[in-house]
Amino acid sequence: MDIAALRTNHPDHWTKAAAIRALTLDAVHAANSGHSGMPMGMADVATVLFEKHLKFDASAPDWADRDRFILSAGHGSMLLYSLLYLTGSPGMTLDEIRNFRQWGAITAGHPENFLHAAIETTTGPLGQGIANAVGFAIAEEALRARFGRKLVDHHTYVIAGDGCLMEGVSQEAIGLAGRQRLGKLIVLWDNNNITIDGTVDLADRTDQVKRFRASGWLVLECDGHDPAAIDEALSAARKASRPTMIACKTHIALGHAAQDTSKGHGALTDAEQLQAAKDAYGWTGGPFEVPADVKSAWEAIGQRGAADRAAWETRLSEQTERRQAEFARVMSMTPAKKLSSRIRALKKQIAEEQPKVATRKSSEMVLEVVNPIMPETIGGSADLSGSNNTKTGDMTVFDTDNRKGRYIHYGIREHGMAAAMNGMALHGGIRPYGGTFMCFTDYARPAMRLAALMKVPTVFVMTHDSIGLGEDGPTHQPVEHLAISRATPNTMVFRPCDTIETAEAWELALSSTSTPSVLSLTRQGVPTLRTEHKTRNLTAQGAYVLKDAENKRQAIVMASGSEVAIAMAARDMLEAEGIGTRVVSMPCWELFEQQDEAYRKRVLPGGAAVRVGVEAAVRQGWDRWLCGERGREARAGFVGMDSFGASAPADVLYEKFGITAEAVVDKVKSLL
Repeated sequence: MDIAALRTNHPDHWTKAAAIRALTLDAVHAANSGHSGMPMGMADVATVLFEKHLKFDASAPDWADRDRFILSAGHGSMLLYSLLYLTGSPGMTLDEIRNFRQWGAITAGHPENFLHAAIETTTGPLGQGIANAVGFAIAEEALRARFGRKLVDHHTYVIAGDGCLMEGVSQEAIGLAGRQRLGKLIVLWDNNNITIDGTVDLADRTDQVKRFRASGWLVLECDGHDPAAIDEALSAARKASRPTMIACKTHIALGHAAQDTSKGHGALTDAEQLQAAKDAYGWTGGPFEVPADVKSAWEAIGQRGAADRAAWETRLSEQTERRQAEFARVMSMTPAKKLSSRIRALKKQIAEEQPKVATRKSSEMVLEVVNPIMPETIGGSADLSGSNNTKTGDMTVFDTDNRKGRYIHYGIREHGMAAAMNGMALHGGIRPYGGTFMCFTDYARPAMRLAALMKVPTVFVMTHDSIGLGEDGPTHQPVEHLAISRATPNTMVFRPCDTIETAEAWELALSSTSTPSVLSLTRQGVPTLRTEHKTRNLTAQGAYVLKDAENKRQAIVMASGSEVAIAMAARDMLEAEGIGTRVVSMPCWELFEQQDEAYRKRVLPGGAAVRVGVEAAVRQGWDRWLCGERGREARAGFVGMDSFGASAPADVLYEKFGITAEAVVDKVKSLL
């Protein structure tokens, strides 16, 4: 690589790109950790993108119609932080750059969306960013179809590396984007042929160009250090009617002694080599010094979109007041005003009719009344629409010829679906929900965890939530999955016992602005247990007394979901023998934990009563309620699973695994 020629042929561009490289070297050196090579290798691509193509106003990072820039290769976070500092993004100061990777800094090791408004998504787990970007692009298409080009018309740009493209989720995302012909999605591949262990061919021989083309993408190739070639490729990509991948041939750690080596991927901290690289760049500034003329040139780039934003604000102001209000509502994730009243009306109807249905069907019944009043919802399923009950009658299918459609067929792509939904939620204006079998949270898990970390209200509809699914057997019967989701911070796990609790769970999920929800729903029918209508959302309390003891209270039986009916049957049997038994329904542990101690004490008082938990899942987590909260280990028991399931009809499985009212009665008596 002839750096001298690059400097000579494109001096203005080179100096701006060198600022990114110099800041990266300084920040990683100061932190003594980080990833220098990618920002140094992709600085030219990023400079051309920000200077000539990206529609943004650095002073307004939350402008609704900005282009979205996603750094899928999140380990190269100094590329993003340098760009934000140089363009004058509020809050991204030089002190933040100096404190890269330090406690309290917004310049975390990998980008975190909640630390700065201009960080669109949290990346680092490779492949997540490119999969998020598919969701961003879907959201843009859907909102443009709804509100028109005057309000919504922007691109989503992604920088992805070799590692992103090796991750399996990338193919799920690429396949979905190609099928949907998401023409506003542009991926810039950092084609440097280097991974941590060595060159890419140690582990992979995939022809990425052919792979993307086979998935329906336009593929362009360019020299990732030639600004004219980069500009030409981006200009062509912006005119495309399908997603574009630009293969940018680059040199990792450009200009450093570690260039084109696996060492270049990580932290380049040697002081002499650092200075030699800066000398090669012609960079004369000291540590964290950016010459005033270079900073001014970058700030002008940051201001370039101000006129576009002002014009957009004028167009918005010309809309009707109702349209303006609706646009503001959906972009702020404010639920529809009618949501609560629709939920209350459905609860009243169910209390009167008392149907026995699977809670997956209950979920569909709720969505049938909610989706028509919340046009921002986009539903979908990973090829299980008829089983997950996620498509309602008012919904048409989102497709290339119907961008107003609000239902997405994701195919057998649980991980890609979950990550794309996160992207929709991050984009704003969309409330995504998607379904699969509860057991396949295993496939969606990385994106579910990131939803919680990123504080986005994605709704994961997980049906067939226990051995109650029956004959499909242990490969499909979740046992440990409730515990996994409940162990995840900032996640609401709802396991409703009937249609009324399901309605309440949906109301809470669709009102959340910063917490994802997991709905654990049955395949098998369950009776309506809440037969007395209450306008109050009892599920919001996390747990509550469903039915109290009539005789002197000697037992408290706690349960969730389909096992609440078993607990109620056991209560009747115990009461018939004079053993007073309280039944506590626990649809959402996380919300119960948030209640004050006085309320929790009323539900789970101390004293001599024994406690028994009932759930067709592993015990892990239950001891918080059985032995904690004034309970005692010697007077606590659990009726549930301690192994994988089996293939048989559901009623046989419950009997064979000992999850029955009789087993609950026996457990209570053994503890008295």
